[in-house]
Amino acid sequence: MGRNKTSGVKIRLYKKFRRTFSVPTWVMVRTNRKVRRSAKQRSWRKSKLKVR
Repeated sequence: MGRNKTSGVKIRLYKKFRRTFSVPTWVMVRTNRKVRRSAKQRSWRKSKLKVR
């Protein structure tokens, strides 16, 4: 079940979740759109997490 996770697993999942956000708009403006995406960005379809 989804709610049966230990606190360590939840922390690791949250760190991976924070990584998937896109680059802020001000970063794109400052670099003239050379930086468009984060290097560590991950798609839920393309790669699976090995957390457990």
